[in-house]
Amino acid sequence: MQTINASIITIGDELLIGQTIDTNSAYIAQELNKIGIWMRRRVAVGDVYNDIWKALDEEGSHSQIVIITGGLGPTADDITKPLLCNYFGGTLVVNEKVLAHVKHLFEVVFRRPGPILERNLKQAEVPDVCTVLFNERGTAPGMLFTKPNAAPDAPPTLFFSLPGVPHEMKGLMNKEVIPAILKAFHMPAIVHRTSVTFGQGESMIAEMLKDFEAGLPDTVKLAYLPNYGIVKLRLTGRGNTTDEANQLVEPLFQQLQELVKESLVSNHDEGLESVVGNILLKKGKTMGTAESCTGGYIAHLITSRRGSSAYYKGSVISYANEIKEHLLGVSPQTLTTAGAVSEETVQQMVKGALSELNTDYALVTSGIMGPDGGSDEKPVGTVWVAAGTRLPDGNLHIETLQLHLRFDRMRNISMTANHALNFLRKFILRY
Repeated sequence: MQTINASIITIGDELLIGQTIDTNSAYIAQELNKIGIWMRRRVAVGDVYNDIWKALDEEGSHSQIVIITGGLGPTADDITKPLLCNYFGGTLVVNEKVLAHVKHLFEVVFRRPGPILERNLKQAEVPDVCTVLFNERGTAPGMLFTKPNAAPDAPPTLFFSLPGVPHEMKGLMNKEVIPAILKAFHMPAIVHRTSVTFGQGESMIAEMLKDFEAGLPDTVKLAYLPNYGIVKLRLTGRGNTTDEANQLVEPLFQQLQELVKESLVSNHDEGLESVVGNILLKKGKTMGTAESCTGGYIAHLITSRRGSSAYYKGSVISYANEIKEHLLGVSPQTLTTAGAVSEETVQQMVKGALSELNTDYALVTSGIMGPDGGSDEKPVGTVWVAAGTRLPDGNLHIETLQLHLRFDRMRNISMTANHALNFLRKFILRY
């Protein structure tokens, strides 16, 4: 079975110093993997001529596909295009189609006053040894270069140079890069199956699966993907055809789910907000949230999912005690005696949320996210979560959960959200 390997080279000092987060590599890797390409390496280099040249040599020596992002802008530090021209032995020439596109963007779309700057017009210059990849979303065209392979009868190595702007890169990946790769290579099939677990640490899950993992065939790999209480388990199988890969992976995936069934949340690659949403859709029920310490983060997760308006009505961001009191009906005495971070308070918040939002279910949070605000009695990371619903007999049923977290503020918020959503998931399944 032929394996097609790819490397990604991201260019820019801003990536190395952490000023810009590299989301391009993740997207590129996902899109390549969908068509059966195995990612071999990801390399980040600064705006240094010799470093970029060396990276091209190294990645081109062991990958059939090299994708480069960044360094194609109109400023002096954008050196990728002239470097590639030298690397592949070309001469910069004006591409008339790109030039017309640049003029159209500045004169018609952007409507910039005054003449177009020379540095913008020079975006239309490309090496005469490349195939131009038309960038309809921006001024910097993509470029495809080929380099003969030392192995006899092997196809040439493909070097794709793409702009670093994510929106532009994605357009070129979908319309230019993927079709060019599919034309150049006969691709093996790669299939993924992902289970989502919650509540067990990565090491515990790995211990449960050690015999299963040891017995996997060479063409199937198991990956552990932990994140804020969640551990995703991804089985990846390779075959000559999709049917062959599916037949290999599917029985193993069923076995995997059985082994982790006590902590299994989903047999699809999805977040807890999607799991909860699917359950609500199936039941034909609605929910709302009342958030204090999470400040609307749970609402953000839920509404990030397309179609959430079918089951999610809204939220009360009751960050201040006066909002808990005046909008959710929390007793002033409760806030004084038990405090905002207490079981009594979240129980009353649920009652108020169910009433004010008129939903079938309510999920609420109140806690201390840090780094300040804790006490000996209630240290930073103390959180109360509650979920409630109205039973068929008309009575309210409310359940609570206390968390003791130990992380920084943002991780405490994320952990609280995931714990709360999983708590609600189990609550809805019972009631």
